[in-house]
Amino acid sequence: MGADMTMPKGSNVPVPTRALRVEMGWRSGPGVPDADASALLLVSGKVRSDGDFVFYNQPAHPSGAVRHEGKRGDGGQVTDTLFVDLARVEGAIETVVLAASADGGTFGQVPGLYIRVLDAGQGTEIARFDSKDATVETAFVLGEFYRRQGAWKFRAVGQGYSSGLEGLAKDYGITVDEPQHAAPPPPPPAPTAAAPTAPVPPAPAPPGPTPP
Repeated sequence: MGADMTMPKGSNVPVPTRALRVEMGWRSGPGVPDADASALLLVSGKVRSDGDFVFYNQPAHPSGAVRHEGKRGDGGQVTDTLFVDLARVEGAIETVVLAASADGGTFGQVPGLYIRVLDAGQGTEIARFDSKDATVETAFVLGEFYRRQGAWKFRAVGQGYSSGLEGLAKDYGITVDEPQHAAPPPPPPAPTAAAPTAPVPPAPAPPGPTPP
């Protein structure tokens, strides 16, 4: 599939319910930030738990349906790859969002950004979307797989976030670890109403020496 076959933004194509390889790629060079691929598995638009977020620090979904396979550089071209076996995606999952985040820059500085879907067994290209309109975004949803009447489709999304991976993750219901601050001191214990006590009488003075 040549560059003239790239999908228009917002369009969709049917994809087979089997093992697919999702490749996100771009051209490297001076001043080009690094980027990382990630996937979010959604029920009604949200993750069920942080385990539904697959990225470099959590490279496999518990179901085995999605894996982060890592990055390769080859002659100025960088690819980061996710393995998605649609046949193993749990029945409750409706959408698999395919995203990328930039480290140390914005996607406006990342030339030639694209996503393509390949048949994992045959290596043939099923879909491709070239993202061309990035400016200040530091995270991007490039595409998504979504379930319709028992079959899967791939949609070219092209939605950017200037708030980075953190903003994207929060949108989909992930609790992002905030920077660790020193723990605040515990609050003072609430004063308890003490029962009134009777005044204690002064102790009698010890007897002095008796006069002779």
